[in-house]
Amino acid sequence: MKEKLNLIKIALKEWHLTHTNNLPGRIQSLKSQIDGLESRGEVNVLSEEEVDELHSMSNYLHLLSRENASITWQQSRLLWLRDGDANSKYFHSIMSGRHRRNAISSILVDNNLVEGVNNVREVVYNHFRNHFFALLDLRWIIYNFVDCPLWRVLT
Repeated sequence: MKEKLNLIKIALKEWHLTHTNNLPGRIQSLKSQIDGLESRGEVNVLSEEEVDELHSMSNYLHLLSRENASITWQQSRLLWLRDGDANSKYFHSIMSGRHRRNAISSILVDNNLVEGVNNVREVVYNHFRNHFFALLDLRWIIYNFVDCPLWRVLT
């Protein structure tokens, strides 16, 4: 069993070397070949074989580019997992500071300072409740809907 695993390991290494070795160089070479065919097509009409070759090279270039992007992404992910993110502490401190700035720890109501989460929550709730009920009262006066079923539910 151990020998089979070693043989598989060797075969995978060979496959990796043949398929991913110098991938950026192969992509660049393929781009120059495609550019050569395209420039030849600007001067003369390309034969069917050349057009087919151009299409197959373009498809192969797309395949190699996707493979290169995948490998690059995997390598960057491995580096990030191994080394971590140097900016994690920085971004955490920025977001913590933003959270502190956005929090309402106290509020001034009728020249009285209200502090504490529950007290601030209650003052804000009552303010908006009174505000919207005042608008609701105004709407009932304007539209004269005093006997509306919705009014009975809300009051």
